[in-house]
Amino acid sequence: MKSIFDPETRKAILARISNISEHDTALWGKMTPYQMVRHCYLTDEMTQGHRQYKRLLIGRLFGSLALKQILKDDRPISKNQPTHPQMKITDMGDLETERNKWLALIEDYAHFERTEMIHPFFGKLNKDQIGRLVFKHTDHHLRQFGK
Repeated sequence: MKSIFDPETRKAILARISNISEHDTALWGKMTPYQMVRHCYLTDEMTQGHRQYKRLLIGRLFGSLALKQILKDDRPISKNQPTHPQMKITDMGDLETERNKWLALIEDYAHFERTEMIHPFFGKLNKDQIGRLVFKHTDHHLRQFGK
C-alpha cells in the first residue's frame, strides 16, 4: 500500500498539490480549493505533532473499526466523509500561501520521527498506519478536486 513515507509517493503527491488552482471546482463536497488545502495542512500539522484536537466520542466508539476499513486495501476513501469540527474551514484566504505551507509539511514526512500518535477519530496509530492514512487522506482530497 502507498505511504507518505515512500519518496516516490511523496514526490507524486507534491506534484499533485502544486497543480491545485483557485479556479478548480470540487467534484463532491462543499470545500473550495483554499479550504481543502487549509484542512489538509491542519491535518498534517496534527499528524506531525504541531497541533492537537480533542478525541471525539464517535471516534472512541467506532474509530478503530473505521481505520481497519480504510486501511484494508488500496481503494480511495469514499466521498463525503465527516470532518472533525475543529478541522472544518469556513473562511477564505490566500491559496498560494497555504499551499506552500502544506507542501513544506509534506516534504517534512521525509524526516518523520514519531512512531505513534493518537488521532482524534481513529485513536492510536503506529507509524505504518500513519503513513498509509496520510497518503489516503491527501489522495482523497486531491481527487475531490480532480488532481
